[in-house]
Amino acid sequence: MCGICGEIYFDGQQASEARLKPMLAEMQQRGPDDEGIWLDGHVGLGHKRLSIIDLSACGHQPMLDQELTLVFNGCIYNYVALRDELIELGHHFNSHSDTEVILKAYRQWGMECVNRFEGMFAFAIWDDHNHQLLMARDRIGIKPLYYAMVEGGVRFASNTQALLAEGDIDTEIDPIGLHYQLTLHAVIPAPHTILKGIRKLEPGHWMIINPDGQVYKKRYWHLEAQRPKSDSFKGKPTPSNEKEWVDAIHESLKEAVHKRLTASDVPVGVLLSGGLDSSLLVAMLAEAGVENIKTYSIGFEDAPEEKGNEFEFSDMVAERYNTDHKKFHIANETVLPRLHEAVEAMAEPMVGQDAVAFYLLSEQVAKEVKVVLSGQGADEVFGGYFWYPLMAEAGKQIDLENPEQALQAFAPYYFDRSHQEWLSVINEKYHVHDVTGEFVADRLTEAGADEFLDQVLRLDTTTLIVDDPVKRVDNMTMAWSLEARVPFLDHDLVEWAMAAPPEMKTGGKHILKAIGRGIVPDAIIDRPKVAFPMPALKYVRGDFYEFMKQLLTCEAAQKRGIFNQEKLAELLENPEAENAFTAIQGSKLWHAALLEFWLQKHVDKTL
Repeated sequence: MCGICGEIYFDGQQASEARLKPMLAEMQQRGPDDEGIWLDGHVGLGHKRLSIIDLSACGHQPMLDQELTLVFNGCIYNYVALRDELIELGHHFNSHSDTEVILKAYRQWGMECVNRFEGMFAFAIWDDHNHQLLMARDRIGIKPLYYAMVEGGVRFASNTQALLAEGDIDTEIDPIGLHYQLTLHAVIPAPHTILKGIRKLEPGHWMIINPDGQVYKKRYWHLEAQRPKSDSFKGKPTPSNEKEWVDAIHESLKEAVHKRLTASDVPVGVLLSGGLDSSLLVAMLAEAGVENIKTYSIGFEDAPEEKGNEFEFSDMVAERYNTDHKKFHIANETVLPRLHEAVEAMAEPMVGQDAVAFYLLSEQVAKEVKVVLSGQGADEVFGGYFWYPLMAEAGKQIDLENPEQALQAFAPYYFDRSHQEWLSVINEKYHVHDVTGEFVADRLTEAGADEFLDQVLRLDTTTLIVDDPVKRVDNMTMAWSLEARVPFLDHDLVEWAMAAPPEMKTGGKHILKAIGRGIVPDAIIDRPKVAFPMPALKYVRGDFYEFMKQLLTCEAAQKRGIFNQEKLAELLENPEAENAFTAIQGSKLWHAALLEFWLQKHVDKTL
């Protein structure tokens, strides 16, 4: 995993090392092993390297190949097969890296090469022959790619911190981003962000920037959520019953894990939470014959209402497979002070309270390995959350092509607040129409899905997950130079899951439970779905409440004036009232405080 950045100008300005250096400094932890800058007149590229594949100097970036120059963040898991194919086609390689495979693939197939890549990636190529800067992002959006229109040109980077380093970015609040932020629990779908001056490339897209400043985008992957209409699916016989579907998806999951294990020249560990998803990853590794698997778990102090760890469950898996297991127990009094660091690592404001847990776990794990497997995505792809059955039932009563009805079947179970409530709590200067409702309604009525639950799971997998758990895990692990790989978001596995009958996805990850039976302890499979235990930041009380109150009433917050002060005072007065929580049990006070906290850290830079 790495950090990439660059700039291109159309008005006669020259690219500058003086501008790229501060950008690279803001991505130091994304790639502490090597650094490179390449300049050619009005174009400049920068790279921070975390060495995972081909640890030699041959993997240095920016990588040049005649008229092509590349910077790349991510991993192409099928790079060996692609390399062999390209050699057969007459290409010569100077390294064993997946980076060089991208260059040769582009030379052979142009930007259509992205359709051949299996992996997570964000890259930029300067094509000097065509005088174009080309950028692409993986299908699911596992790797981030931000860009900003600046005077006379465009800059891009792996995080917003790098773009903000220069100080000439418009940091005014984007009202559209603000609507998403406080309606979809901090999910702001691309291309928007919370700031007017920064945009992000959509997942499954590539973009071309021409020398005259014209920008062209193309969507290269569209996820279907329909039952196969022929006897074959993805080159294999179409399953005809539940057992065949489970077997086919089991095989795809094994392949996804195997790809992420073998595409590495360094050891790979597993973040073992004690839940079904991460436990399955350990089981898959064991099925593949891996021995001495390194596993890591984190836990916190108990609260009166709940335990602060799931060690009893992660211990079951560690014992069953005799893993090299390490547990890290974090005292509650250390959590709040470390929250500052976690927010500094956020490229965008993220309200998931387990972000600091991933941050603290990554700190310890990075001392031992550079690469870990993580279970993110399983709940969204395989229907693990409590709101999916509610939406599926509501969806039975609607016209699937009616956007208004689709929104009514979705919003009550997911939106943090209605549009009218949003208008009442937000300063009038930021008011916009119901952009979130319009966006979600459009996505829930797109072609290519058979039933309403198909639409919901596709929306979650392609959009909502990207800017919530996926981004959170990337940011928190990369803060410690740790590469996280997410097998449940393998695009081949996702396509299999989306094609499966909806009735197999309404029983709380029914398919994964069937796969796990016999290889994962029954106690893990049969226990109720629970959120990651994080008592210190879950209950709006004590020091945590005082911290949020201070954030929202300080001079900087008052001057910014995002919130209606009367409504904010009501929330501060009774932060645990029934209407102070969202449909999925998030704290509205925390949502407001985290946004202000992030703005103070990254825009004001006062904390």
